[in-house]
Amino acid sequence: MTDDVLDELFAVIEDRKAELPEDSYTASLFTHEKGENAVLEKLGEETTELLLAAKDDDREEVAHESADIVYHLLVLLAMKDMDLADLRDELAERR
Repeated sequence: MTDDVLDELFAVIEDRKAELPEDSYTASLFTHEKGENAVLEKLGEETTELLLAAKDDDREEVAHESADIVYHLLVLLAMKDMDLADLRDELAERR
């Protein structure tokens, strides 16, 4: 995994937000009838799945569900017109 994988993923999310291709799951989150609630529900669902995977000591599922959470978090940041710099700044302040 390269260090810039989050930057690359966020760039794709931003592109989907701008272009809204019909066959894109990411674009569908930006146009969902529930609005941002669709992403918030997915974050809740994926968090529950991560907790269950962790409880079961299932490393592969922990990695999978963690990736789902990060992806949906990045979509939420894009919805809020935020970016990775906002996240990085907040994390840096906590160091």
